[in-house]
Amino acid sequence: MRRPALYLAASAAALTLVAAGCGASGGSSGYGAPAKKPEAASTSPAPSGAATVEMRKTGLGALLTNAQGRTLYLFEADAGSTSTCNGECARDWPPLQTGAQPTAAAGVKASLLGTTRRSDGKSQVTYAGHPLYAFEGDTAPGQTNGQNSGAFGAPWLAVAPSGQSIAG
Repeated sequence: MRRPALYLAASAAALTLVAAGCGASGGSSGYGAPAKKPEAASTSPAPSGAATVEMRKTGLGALLTNAQGRTLYLFEADAGSTSTCNGECARDWPPLQTGAQPTAAAGVKASLLGTTRRSDGKSQVTYAGHPLYAFEGDTAPGQTNGQNSGAFGAPWLAVAPSGQSIAG
């Protein structure tokens, strides 16, 4: 009788290991052609979770980041608070999504935080009326590899705690 229980336990352990090994590893296959990242690295929180916007000092000065420390950018092609970045654009420049009112960490003005509804129905965080995005080419906290990119037809600029774009 003990033998079937032992086989069952060993099978369950093996299945757990196989499932854990199926996750993709993050990384980038090059500037402008990022590799797919695992869900944990996404800027999209759980549907019921509130996104947090933080402030970090970088070589560009103080700027906004998501909770993982990834720089947040605005896209100059956006029309007011309406996002124009969808499809491949949103894969390369993931929108900062939220399932509740976003929260402001130290150095971030809560009064400038808001949300906008995306074409897919999801809620995207805005700051001073600008939809916020991360960049797949920023693979570590504080990186600003997307700064001044002209991808998808318009400039991408980091956002200062004042709500203004950062030139440079």
